[in-house]
Amino acid sequence: MDNAVLPSTLLLTLLLIVGQVFFIRASTKDRTEKAQLVSTQEEAILLPLIKEYFQSRYYRVAEVDPEQNQVTFEGFVRPSLFLAAFLTLLAFVGCLCLALVLSQLFPSFGFASLGLLLLSPLSGLFYWKKAGRLEKVVLKVESPTNDQDFSSFITVVAHRDELNELQQALQLKIG
Repeated sequence: MDNAVLPSTLLLTLLLIVGQVFFIRASTKDRTEKAQLVSTQEEAILLPLIKEYFQSRYYRVAEVDPEQNQVTFEGFVRPSLFLAAFLTLLAFVGCLCLALVLSQLFPSFGFASLGLLLLSPLSGLFYWKKAGRLEKVVLKVESPTNDQDFSSFITVVAHRDELNELQQALQLKIG
């Protein structure tokens, strides 16, 4: 092979590894967002529906603040077995690419660089330990002023996936 090909392939492979490391780290990133939702249902009807929804998703009421009309739900979010396996597979492929390039660049080491493949399960383990965490959902329900055409105004601070599920399950609109 040409002398310039192997070092440039090594550089590209190292860039691939850096990208994979950032991708694996991002898989555990906190994605809490604040959303303001509106409902046509009145507050007295909506609150039991919201409580039932969160209990069906294994959240529990952690705190109630009647002065601010705010409820905090807590629930443990389990890590995804599929995502842990997928991240391990991606790390395996990245380590394999690096090992093959290193074995071509330094033939005296032979296939000893394949020992890098033993590092790939660490990515799944990293995800598994960091992704399983206690999530909080802060919910505040307000009644709108008389000039608005909806009955309840809800401010929710939660994980973005939880916000989407809540919005779909209770047919809420973004306010």
